[in-house]
Amino acid sequence: MKRTMWAATAVTLAGTLAACGGSDGDDAPSAPSVTPRLTMTVTATEDFPGTYGSVGAYERVTGTIAGEVDPKDSRNAVIQDLALAPVNARGMVDYSADFVMLKPKDMSKSNGVLRYDAPNRGNILTYLNPTATPSDAVFLERGYVVLYSAWQGDVPKSTAARLTATVPVAKNPDGSSITGTYRAELVPSRDVLSTALPGGVFNGSMIPYAPASLDNTLPGYSLTRRLNETDQRVTIAPSDWKFATCDATTPFPGKPDPASICVRGGLQGNYLYELVYVAKDPKVMGVGLAALRDTVSFFRSKTADAAGTPNPLAGRIKHTIGQGTSQSGNAMKTFLHLGFNQSLDGGKVFDGMYAHVAARQTNINTRFAVPGGGGGLRTDHTAFGQTAPRALGKDYVDPITGQKGGVMTRCSASSTCPKFFLGLSGTEFWVLQGSPVLTDAYGFTDLAQPDNARIYYYASTQHGGSGGTGSISYNAASNVYPTGTVAHHTDTFRALFLDLEDWVVADKAPPPSQVPKVADGTLTRPDQLKFPVMKGVTWPVGGVQTPVPTFNYLARVNGYSVLNYGPQYRPEDESGIATVLPPAYSGKDYAILVPQVDPSTGMAKTGIRSVEALAPLGTSLEFNYVAIPGIVDLSGLSGAYLPFHVTEAARIAAGDTRPSLQSLYGNQAGYIAAVTAAANSLVTQRFLLQRDADRLIQEATARQIFP
Repeated sequence: MKRTMWAATAVTLAGTLAACGGSDGDDAPSAPSVTPRLTMTVTATEDFPGTYGSVGAYERVTGTIAGEVDPKDSRNAVIQDLALAPVNARGMVDYSADFVMLKPKDMSKSNGVLRYDAPNRGNILTYLNPTATPSDAVFLERGYVVLYSAWQGDVPKSTAARLTATVPVAKNPDGSSITGTYRAELVPSRDVLSTALPGGVFNGSMIPYAPASLDNTLPGYSLTRRLNETDQRVTIAPSDWKFATCDATTPFPGKPDPASICVRGGLQGNYLYELVYVAKDPKVMGVGLAALRDTVSFFRSKTADAAGTPNPLAGRIKHTIGQGTSQSGNAMKTFLHLGFNQSLDGGKVFDGMYAHVAARQTNINTRFAVPGGGGGLRTDHTAFGQTAPRALGKDYVDPITGQKGGVMTRCSASSTCPKFFLGLSGTEFWVLQGSPVLTDAYGFTDLAQPDNARIYYYASTQHGGSGGTGSISYNAASNVYPTGTVAHHTDTFRALFLDLEDWVVADKAPPPSQVPKVADGTLTRPDQLKFPVMKGVTWPVGGVQTPVPTFNYLARVNGYSVLNYGPQYRPEDESGIATVLPPAYSGKDYAILVPQVDPSTGMAKTGIRSVEALAPLGTSLEFNYVAIPGIVDLSGLSGAYLPFHVTEAARIAAGDTRPSLQSLYGNQAGYIAAVTAAANSLVTQRFLLQRDADRLIQEATARQIFP
C-alpha cells in the first residue's frame, strides 16, 4: 500500500484508536509484517435448479471461511474491543463465517459480476428463487455470481439454512470477564409468565448476553414497564421478577435461567418492558465487518487460499456489488461508514453498493453490540443507530451536535467509495426516521448528495412485502386499517439493481435521485399533510364484506432525539461503550419530515411510483395504527390500504372524496390501458424491466375490477 493512502486513513481514524487499543495515529503506520491467513472449506457442491439462458446451469457451493484479523493493522483499529480479543500463536484474532454461493457451472459464461447479498439476522432473505419469482432469473441469465456470507456474530445455528459467524469474546488483560451495562426492550405478543432474552420485535431469536449475576437486587439491575413509549417508566420490584423460566407447572420464581426473565403475575402483552442489567463477556462484533471485507476480497481477487485450496472464482471476477435489505442494508451502510470498503491491499471491496429500505445504521461496533435490533412496535426508537442522522456526504457537519462527516467520509479519504444506491420506502420516513438523510438537521433545506450516490424513494410503499391486493389482510384486533400496501418496490428494486450494474460495469449513469423535497413541498411536516376524506369502504374477509373504520389521520411519527449514552460512547461512529442506559435525552431533536400526499387520492405525490401507484385500485398508505386500547402508535413496519369505491354512486353515497374506479378508468379496457401506459413509462425511465412490464399488463388483463 502507498504511504499516502495509509496517511489519509490514519488521519481519518485519529481520535478513535485509543478507545479501541490501537496506536494514537500520529505517525503513518507501515504495512503489517505478518499477512493474515484465510482458508476456505467447501462442505457441499450441488446443482441449482433450472437453466438460465446462454449461461446454462448453476451450482450452489456451501462452506465456511476461517480467517484472521490483525489487531495491529490501522485498518482494523476502529473495531471496538479488538485490542481485548484473544489472539492465536501468530498474534492474530480468529473468526469464521458460513457462506453460500450460486455460480455458473461454466465460469467462462459468467459476466464477471459478483453480487454479495448480506444475510438478515443469518437468513437469506433475497435468496434468488426463479421458480417462485420468475423475474429473478434475470440475474442468473446475465451470468452473476451470487454470494451470501455471514457477518453477524450473535446468530444461533437454529436451522441448517441460517448463516452464522463466530467472533471472539473480549476479555480483561488478566483473562477475566468484562462486564458492563446492557439494555433489552421486551414486548411480548401476548400475556406470558416468562419471556426469553434478548427480546425485541426483531432480535428475539439471537444469542443473548449473560448477566454477570442472577442476583437482580445488585446495583445496575432494573425492570420497568410502560404502556406507551412516552409514558413514565414504572419500576417492577426486584422481588417480583427473576432471571428464570416459569410456566403453569413451575410458577414464579421459576427455574433459574440467565437467558429468560420470569415475572410474578406474568408479563402483559400490551406493555413495553425495559430490562437493564450488568452483562458479561461482550463479543467483538465488529470483527464481522472485517470478515465480510476479507471474504469478498478473497473471492474477488485471490487465486487460492492460505492452504492452497483454489478459489472457485479465480480470475473471473471483474466487478463486485454489495447489497443489503433492511437490517442488512443498515449493516452495509455501517460497513462503508467505518472504512471497511478499503481492502487489505488498498483497493475497493465493492465497486457498487445498494442499501435497500435502510434508513439507519447497525449497532455492531459497540461493547455489548446488538446487530439484530430494529425499529418496531414501540421498540428500539432510542437504540444505537440513532445517535445522529448520518448524511452521505463526506463533508457534512451536523449543526445540532457539531459532529463532522458522513457515511462516505472514510472511503473518500482512501479513494475507495463505491457507486452507491440508497432505497427508502414510506416506512423509512414514518417509523425509521429517514428524512434527515435528505435535509439539514432542522428540516429547512434539502441536502446536495454526492455525485457517486443516488437515493430512490419508493412512493406509497411499506417496508417490505409482495404488494398487490392479494397481500392485504384485515384484523381489527391488531391494526386499525387493512394491513399492507398494494403499491410495492419489488419490481423497482430489480430494475434499479441492473441500473447499478450498468453504472459499475459500463459507467452508464443511472436515473437521477427520486426523492421528496422541502423546496417543492413534497417533503413536509406530518401536520401539513393533506389527505382526502375516506369513508364507507369495506374489505372482504373470508368472503364477508367487513367495514373499515373511517380514516382518522393522527399524524404521529416516531421522533428523533439527540441521545446521550455516556462519555465512552463515540456518536460520530456509533461505536464505543454505552454507560448511560437507557440513554439520557439531551433536550434537542432532529426534524422528521414525511412525503406529501395527493389530496385527491391520498397517494404520495413524488418518488418512484410503481404501476400499482400510477394505476391505483385504492389508497396505499405508508403507515398503519395499532388497535390496542390505550396505545396511540404506528404499527411497526406495516402500511395500510383502503380500496376505492367501484362506482360513482357508491362513492357519493359514502361521502368519500377520492375518485371511484368508474371515474378513473371508465371500464375494464380503460384500466388495462392505464396499466399499460404506466408500465411503458416506467420501462422508459429504467425503473421497470420489460419482462415485468409484460407480466403486469397480463395480470391487469386477467383482473376484473368491475363486477
